[in-house]
This record gives sequence, structure tokens and C-alpha cells, in this order.
Amino acid sequence: MSMPLSLTAWSLPACTLQEAADISRALGIGALDVGLFYRSALDKAQLLADPEAAAAPLSQLGVRLPNYYHLFGDGLAERNLALPGTLEQNLADLRQVLRFADAAGIATVFILPGVVNPGQSRSDAFRVSAASLAAMMELASDFRTTLCIEPHVHSFAESPQIVGDLVDATGVRLALDYAHFVCLGYRQDEIDPLAPHAAHVHLRQARMGELQSKYDQGTLNFPAMFGTLRDTGYQGALSIEPVHQAYMNTLFDDVLTEIIALRDAYLTWQGDK
Repeated sequence: MSMPLSLTAWSLPACTLQEAADISRALGIGALDVGLFYRSALDKAQLLADPEAAAAPLSQLGVRLPNYYHLFGDGLAERNLALPGTLEQNLADLRQVLRFADAAGIATVFILPGVVNPGQSRSDAFRVSAASLAAMMELASDFRTTLCIEPHVHSFAESPQIVGDLVDATGVRLALDYAHFVCLGYRQDEIDPLAPHAAHVHLRQARMGELQSKYDQGTLNFPAMFGTLRDTGYQGALSIEPVHQAYMNTLFDDVLTEIIALRDAYLTWQGDK
């Protein structure tokens, strides 16, 4: 596949990392995004202390590893990129993260752009985050893995325009999830101009007011999305990401059914099903 499928480990919160990898393989996906969440979580302390040792066991999972999702702090706000005074510590951690990703053969690492912190405006957050990203992009240039950000609900970068401005200011690539914009009321064609900047892509259905909805109840036109990405020359992973978690009230879907619906939508568009 020119745009291979993957599955996010955090879509299966009760599964171990190996179980998530086995499910991905059983579904014919054969790739897994890894992170720091739920039962499949990587050991963050080990990853930062000894990146190569943390990477070594991942070769036994039997799947490709397109992406690692890293949080510097313990949530969206702690040590976020728009928080003044965090850059030095974040850069030290990022160097270890990039060593880990290279050792594990992970193609992309995504981080979050940051939030509007106490006393800030959106433009203040943009300015601090852009400075952080410029330094991080310089660091990442010494590694094989590609560093990217995921614009998300509750970040300062909640509109396609702001994200485009951030890309223009820093050259950063995107972990693009259309759902984060659709739930805020943006049309799919307003998000499409971000596609050329994608280094990684998440797939889940959404509609206005809902970050995640059932496949047949959302407004995202996936065949159009796949075509847009292909036409930009995108060749990264399409990572299936329905979740079962409290964030944005995404607790009520049959995750396995949604994973299969998204897989089948892509295979049908490709002509493989």
C-alpha cells in the first residue's frame, strides 16, 4: 500500500501491547502506533533513561511501528510547548525520545502543540510554542524519525488557519486528525489544505460537536479524504484511532466494529474489497 494502515494501541485500552499487536495482525493491518496510555503503555521512565533498551523488545511484536505519541508531562497542560520555562527540560527529553524512535525503527513521533496557559492569549501561546518547535525541529534534524504535532481540541491550535500559520512559522509536519476540526464545526474542505503537511494521519469518524461518532453517523467523507491525501503525495500511515476513554465523551462506541469499518472503507476505496 502506498498509504499503509496502522492501528493505535490506545484504541484497545484493556489489551497488552502484544495483544494489541496481535489484533492488528489478525485484522490484516500489521502495524501499531505506540504510546504511554492504558495497558499497552510503554515505560516512559525507561524510555527516557535508556532509549535503546526500551526499544529492543518492540522488535518482537511482529508488526511495523509507524508512530510513537509522546507527552512531556502527565497531561495536556503539564510541560506543554506553549508554557514558558519548559523548553530546556523538554529538549532533553526529546533527544532521548528521538534516540528511542530511531532505535525502534519508528518513522514518526508526534507531540502536542500546547494549550493556552494561565495569563496567556491564543497569540501568546502561539509565540511560545513556535519558539519551542523551532528548537525541537533543529534537534530532530539529526535523527531519522520525523517529528510532528497533532493539532487538537483544547489546544491553542484549534483552527486550520492557526495550524497553517504554525506550519509556515516553523516548518513542522502534522499528525493530522480531521476529527479534531470537524467536531469544532470546520468543513472537510477547510481542513484539506493541511493535508500536504501531514507526516502521519489518524482516522476516526466525527461530526460537529462530537470528536468521535459511529462510522455511519458522522460527516467525514473518507473516500474524499483518501483521495486528497494521495493527490498530495502522502505515503505515510493511515492510523485507525477510535477510542474508549473519558476525553471528549468517547466512551460509547464498539471500538472493534469501528476499527473494522474504517479498515474496510480504505480497502474498498483502494479496490481491495
